[in-house]
Parts: sequence; structure tokens; C-alpha cells
Amino acid sequence: MDFTFTEEQQAAVEAAKAVFSGVAPDGVPSPALTAGAVADEFDRPLWARLADADLLSLVVSPEYGGAGLDPIALCLVLRESARVLARVPLLETSAVAMAVERYGSAELRDEILAGVGRGELVITVGANGRTGHDPAELAVTARRDAGRDSGQGDGWLLDGVQTGVPWAHSADRIAVAAHTPDGQAVLALVPRTRDGMAQAEQISTSGERFAEITLDSVRVDASEMIDAEGAWEWLRLLLTTGTCALSLGLGEGVLAMTSAYTGKREQFGFPVATFQAVAVQAADRYIDLRAMEATLWQAAWRLAPAPDSAGVGGPLPVAGDVAVAKIWASEGVRRVVQTAQHLHGGFGADTDYPLHRYHAWAKQLELSLGPAAAHEEALGDLLAAHPLG
Repeated sequence: MDFTFTEEQQAAVEAAKAVFSGVAPDGVPSPALTAGAVADEFDRPLWARLADADLLSLVVSPEYGGAGLDPIALCLVLRESARVLARVPLLETSAVAMAVERYGSAELRDEILAGVGRGELVITVGANGRTGHDPAELAVTARRDAGRDSGQGDGWLLDGVQTGVPWAHSADRIAVAAHTPDGQAVLALVPRTRDGMAQAEQISTSGERFAEITLDSVRVDASEMIDAEGAWEWLRLLLTTGTCALSLGLGEGVLAMTSAYTGKREQFGFPVATFQAVAVQAADRYIDLRAMEATLWQAAWRLAPAPDSAGVGGPLPVAGDVAVAKIWASEGVRRVVQTAQHLHGGFGADTDYPLHRYHAWAKQLELSLGPAAAHEEALGDLLAAHPLG
């Protein structure tokens, strides 16, 4: 079997490295020293460079001006972005674009995909529900608006709350998961300025500007809805897998930073990296990263097949592989940054040194879309429903 990445995937990595090489992790005020958000919005100049490098159209099909690559390619680019703490909604916009292409109507694809690829359309996702603990689709109700016809069938009315929506103040559209009266999960791509939708500012652990979205009878055209079976579940799994890719890239960046520091920091006339206690801890974290990597690619590979194919088989549904990847990512990235702080000593808390930023981002990623314990419970449910043997 050939486990190497394709030429197209490797080319995407090289393009991403070129773009992200100029990004400084400490390019905005420190979250430790800022009462509010570190910036009003995401890094727009970097977003433009990503568009110029065709990285925003990476997962969009050639029909809409893209390369038509898969979740593995997206995760490879996300991995590079997290090494430098790139402040862009790359995961959210790309993941929604992929869901639109797989499950959306032709009208919605025409409206969304080309603009995403050119960097003209920014999309975020409300994926945390009302509290961050409950399924996101249960936090919003979607009911038919029989009195309003858009030419494509009846419209919809949305009511509910989504918390912790990243980049919501800057996005052009917000993808909102909801449920119908009969319990079906649907996805609405709501323009940020739509009447009835209010935003309350929230600040993430990493210091970014998030929002709590409240929807009060927000009217959505039928053309803005995705009600295909499995669409929201697939998008949720892709978002979780992308979060694992971000965790891996951040962890690799932190371990490289720690290796460089312990290699030059001397104690008793020797670099501390030569001490057995230091080397063993660093080796353990390297093993964590390799486990995070292996489980990430398994999850991304399971998500890659086209929606009309039989898919990649396995003893468990793809949600099982995603759960395993998130368990390793949540626990692994936490252990990596904790060890890095320990091996840096007091220097790791210096706000003039970027490690404290990585620690804040790691905590945000650890808990995003469910901590390890939540995914362990989900994995247990899957094992109970699909006995192995």
C-alpha cells in the first residue's frame, strides 16, 4: 500500500509553507495583556495572499475555478497554518464550501463556490450549540414559512442560539445547524446582516473575537438551505477533523520551539536537552504527535470519498475514526504545551516570547467541538452499537 501524499497534495503543502512563512505568531497584541479581543477581525492581508496562491480554492471543483482536492489536502494546509497561529477562517470557509458542493443545490453552488475561491466570500459556522456541550442542530429550530415563497419553494424561519461562533463579526455568511419539527438536521447559510439575527461579542481563550448568535424568526430562502440527509453530520465531522489538523500543526510548532530552546539553554555547562529527564519528556511528546498524525490521516481519509460512492469501509462508521483523532488531538496538544512550558521554565510565561500564545490557542483547540471526554463517550456509544468481532 502507498501511504504517501499525492503530487497535488504535496504541492498544496509547499504553497502553504510559502504563504505562511511570512506570518509572525505575535503579530497582534498578546491575549494575556489585552482586556478584549486582540483584533477586530481576522488577518485580511493574509487572506488575500491565500487567495492569490489558490489555497482558498483548493477544495473547490475545477468547475468553479478550484483544484478539487479532498479533506486530506485541506488538513495539510491547516497543519501549516497552525504552526504560525494564522488568524484566518480557513477551516470554516473551506469546510462549508465542501459541504455546499457535496450536498447543496446547483443554485447555492453557483452563488457560493466561486466567491469562496477568490477570497471574496467569508463563511463561518455555528457548531457549538447553545452551551458548547449540546448538539448544535438542537439549539436552533427550523420551520417552514408557508407565507413566503422565493420561487424555489417555501422559505424557512429559524429560532435559537449558537454560542462561540468564530469570526462571526467579519463573515459574510454564517452556516447555522438547525432541526426541523420532525427531527431532521438541516443547514442554513444565513447572511450576517439578515433581519432577526443578533450578535453578542464573546472572546475566545486565544483572544479572538467570537460571537453568540441569536436568531429570532430569521427568514431564510429555500435556496439558502441544505436539507440533504447527512449534510450537517458530514460537515461536523470535517470541522472536527480540521480542528485535529490545527492541533497537530500547533503541537509540532511548539515541540520545534522547545527543541531549539533546550538545545541552547545550558545548565551546569551542558545544554539541558542532553539531560535524560528532558530528553525523555520531549520523546514522549514526539510520540503524542505521531499518534495525533496517524489518527488524523485515518479520519481525513475516511471522509474523502465522493458522496455518491460506497465510501471507505471500516469496522466502525467514520464518526468513530474522527472521535479517535479528536481524543488524541485534545489530550496530545495539551500535553505538548504543558511539557513545553515546563522545559522552558519561567521563560515560557514571558509575554515577549510566543509560547504563551501557543498555550492559549492549544486550550482553545483542545475544547473546540468537544473535549476528549465527550469523544470518548461518543466512541463508546459507537462500539456498543457496532460490536467488533
